[in-house]
Amino acid sequence: MSSVEQSEKDILRVAALARRDALSVQERASAALAIAARTPPLEITPSTIVAGYAPIRSEIDPVQLMQKLAARGAQLALPAISSRNASLVFRLWTPGDQLVRGLFGILEPSASALEVIPDIVLVPLAAFDRAGHRVGYGGGYYDRTFARVRQSKPVIAIGVAFAVQEIPQVPALSHDVRLDYVLTEIDLFDFRS
Repeated sequence: MSSVEQSEKDILRVAALARRDALSVQERASAALAIAARTPPLEITPSTIVAGYAPIRSEIDPVQLMQKLAARGAQLALPAISSRNASLVFRLWTPGDQLVRGLFGILEPSASALEVIPDIVLVPLAAFDRAGHRVGYGGGYYDRTFARVRQSKPVIAIGVAFAVQEIPQVPALSHDVRLDYVLTEIDLFDFRS
């Protein structure tokens, strides 16, 4: 990535995160409820594995959405960072399971939890556009992960965000993974066609 492209993404990331950070606790809670009520039209079976994430900073909390998908029969998982610059691993998780602090202090299932390859991944993000591109936090973990797991099976990527994180255009690069959906408290964007 050129320094100009990185600088542009950094500027977009900072602005989008500032808008996200400005939301009140009540606005965040209401948005999480609205997102749980607006699930994409996904086929869920007892063998479907949905990976969410443990929210950090001001990220939208996907737990209610995950619980709704579990009520439809999905198994749940959370990501874990095994090492810097590696792809994520996903481990089975049930609400109430004890989580441990991972490499960057992010909560994740313990190393003893069963490692799985999810069918659906809920993706946190800093910003997104209406073409399905996202700005993450700059570590490349999700891009590396999708590049790896999609070699073995199709995986649906769903960006989960507040509506204020939408931007006109993300400067997407060839290695950036396009999302299949973005789900906000206001809308569901479908980028599969």
